[in-house]
This record gives sequence, C-alpha cells and structure tokens, in this order.
Amino acid sequence: MTAEVRRLRNYINGEFRDAADGRTIDVVNPVTEEVYATSPLSGPADVDAAMDAAAAAFPAWRDATPAERQRALLKVADAFEERAEDLIAAESENTGKPIGLTRTEEIPPVVDQIRFFAGAARLLEGRSAGEYMEGLTSIVRREPVGVCAQVAPWNYPMMMAVWKFAPALAAGNTVVIKPSDTTPASTVLIAEIIGQILPKGVFNVICGDRDTGRAMVEHRIPAMASITGSVRAGMQVAESAAKDVKRVHLELGGKAPVVVFEDTDIAKAVEDISVAGYFNAGQDCTAATRVLVHESIHDEFVTALAKAAADTKTGLPDDEDVLYGPLNNANQLAQVSGFIERLPAHARVEAGGHRVGDKGYFYAPTVVSGLKQDDEIIQNEVFGPVITVQSFTDEAQALEWANGVEYALASSVWTKDHARAMRMSKNLDFGCVWINTHIPLVAEMPHGGFKKSGYGKDLSAYGFEDYTRIKHVMTSIEG
Repeated sequence: MTAEVRRLRNYINGEFRDAADGRTIDVVNPVTEEVYATSPLSGPADVDAAMDAAAAAFPAWRDATPAERQRALLKVADAFEERAEDLIAAESENTGKPIGLTRTEEIPPVVDQIRFFAGAARLLEGRSAGEYMEGLTSIVRREPVGVCAQVAPWNYPMMMAVWKFAPALAAGNTVVIKPSDTTPASTVLIAEIIGQILPKGVFNVICGDRDTGRAMVEHRIPAMASITGSVRAGMQVAESAAKDVKRVHLELGGKAPVVVFEDTDIAKAVEDISVAGYFNAGQDCTAATRVLVHESIHDEFVTALAKAAADTKTGLPDDEDVLYGPLNNANQLAQVSGFIERLPAHARVEAGGHRVGDKGYFYAPTVVSGLKQDDEIIQNEVFGPVITVQSFTDEAQALEWANGVEYALASSVWTKDHARAMRMSKNLDFGCVWINTHIPLVAEMPHGGFKKSGYGKDLSAYGFEDYTRIKHVMTSIEG
C-alpha cells in the first residue's frame, strides 16, 4: 500500500461528504497495483440525499435563461483549462494513461465539448407556431426532463462524465453522476471545480459500486437514466427503468469492423488502424480491433500490422514514447488474457498475446489472424489491445461479416473506390461509418449505436435533444 492514501468523498448539495454509513472502497492504481485512495461506498441514504438535492435545485436551474446556463458552462470550460494539469494527474492516476497523450488528446476535446453544449443551451428549437385548426394556435415547447441519474465508465472517466453532464446541464436538467468504482478521482475533482461555479444541488457526485448505480436508476426521483457500460449493465438498467417508465440513454460497447479493400494504401492503413486499435489499450467502444482484409492483400497486411504492433510501446504514464498504459483493473487483465488463452487451434498469434512485466496491468500489443466468423474473439468485445484479422473474398462477404455481430456502434471502410465506399457506408449497420480513417470524433457530430450497442446519442445537437422533452401548447385566438 502507498504511504499516503487519499480519502475521496461524495459531492452532494454543494458539500463533500463521506458515505452516510462510513463504508469505503479501495481505489487501486493500475500501474503499481497499490491502493492510492479510498472512495465512499454509497448506499440508499446517500442516493436519497443526492437525488433530493438535485430535485430541490431543479426548478431554479430549469428556469434560468439559456444565456445564464451558457455563461455558467463557459466558466466551467475555462476552469477546466485552468485546472488542466490537476485533471491530467487525477485521470492518469485513475487509469494509468500516458500523461502527455492525456494532455493533448483529452483535455482539448473535453473543453471544446463543454463549450459546444454551452452554445447549444441557446438553441432549444421547436417548430414554428401556427394554426393547424381554425381559431387555435399551436406552439411547441422544448423543456428539460428533470433530474438525470448518470453512470460513467472507467475507460474515459473524465471525458465520459463531460459527455453526460454537459448536455444535461445545458438543457436545464440537474445531475447525479456516479463514476466507476475503479476510477472516481477525476470525477470528484470535477465536482470540486464545478462546485465553485454552479448553484448547489445542480451537480452532484456519488461514488460506489454496482449496487449504488442500481439504487440510482431505481430511485423515484430521476426522470432519466444514462449509462455507458456493458451490454449486461445496460439491459439491467433498461429493465429497472421500465418499472416506472424512466427515459433511458444507453451506450453499451462495440465491435467495430474495419473493412480493408485491395486498393487501399497498406502502409497508411496499417499505421492509422494500429493507433486506432491500441490507443487507450484498446479500451474504447469504437476501437479498430476487428479488421477484415481482402484476401489478395491479407498476408502483406498481417505482416505489416504485426510489425506495427511490435513497434508500439506500452509503459509508464510519464514515458513520452508510449502509446498506451495498463488495462484498467485486474478483472480486465484477466478478461483480455482469457480471450487469448481460449483461442481456437486455427488462430495464429502474430504479435503479443501476453502480459508485460510482473507489476501493473500491462498487456502487449497483440495481433491474431486465421480467425473464423463464429469465433468467440470475433463475436465478443475484448476491450483490450488486441486486433483480430479475417480474410474476405468480396464485398458481399465483407459486408455480411462486418454486420454479423450483435454490436453496432462504429465501423470503417478503407478503399479508393468512392462508389464502393458509399455502398458500404449505406449498408453497414453501425451508428458511425468512417471512410479511410478510424476513431476521430467532433462535438458537432452524433455518437451512438444500434442493436446491442444501445440507443440515444452523445455529442451534437442530437445528444443535447436527448435530454429534453417536447410539449405541445394550444391556445384559442378567438377570445
């Protein structure tokens, strides 16, 4: 255990608090495998307190003008920039991510996304007023839904918290958000930052485990539950929310196909795909980890990808040469290792396939070829630095295999043939299709999937609208 263990606390109604019953969870640094903090193991009393605070704060925040909410969120964005180094340190300790990449690849988009939704606060659009029945004028009001119960994941604790609270607050909702039990530090720091700006009760953080999240979703107060997590967790949330007809917003993972045709620039594709597959240790729902390559270039592509894997470095957060750090926790290391250990006899490990070192949850950049469509590692999400490769014969087979999984979040097509790219983008059953690139996201465009990847959108005006409800108002104009 580290010499000094910090105590993280819930943030409820403008105050930092321990769990009502004093229970805590140890928080482990995935680089050292040592406990560096404790966080509250929140129970029903803590959930009640947070929800009551959010409900009490809702009327005033709802009635604030869009301009007032915009100004508050712009101050939050400025504060994130001012506290950037503190956020980077907390996020790196949370996750083991490289400090340099967190500074360049996460802080700028996080700040930009908050500013985007600050602007969206002033664009609550509805259809224009009109007379659709003689003597009566109809108008449409777009309103906040109320208190939002939000559960963020451990792969991008800071960024996913922003994806949840920024549109919700911009639309006039109040928030109770729970970080993962393995990564609470950056979210608690966000509460400290936001607490200097927003009225008390508008933004609340409670830490805990799955039971805490379950209590949030089942609570009588929230009008909406939002979760980023596993399919199993999403199904449980949807089932629980259905009991009192809560709105549900789900982002539940992916198994992104990366379809590489024979006319692709192999060197460029391998370079981009390896980064998109190994970034954040492959712990990304959109990661480029399921590659389908035309048979005519398969062997050349696999050789190049295996070399790229060998040249990719994992290591300590302060090492400027590493692309990614450790897996998030011991369970995740066991899950990734298990997929490799259970590979069928026809599979070939072209690179990696093993843990790195004897301390920390590091796993080598891995390439596996020779796989069949019904293999476990093709059908299920690994969520680690493992890229699989399949060989296809023609466009029809590529499309069939690409769509032949239960996930439907993101995909990419690699070809110089514009017509083929358009056909594939039309027929790929995924919420996002990239062409000759993979993984870039912008605040203005929606992110969300189909099938077992969930429903609802993050980012963009569509993500903003998910946190609103529509009301029809009709009035007589005949006196």
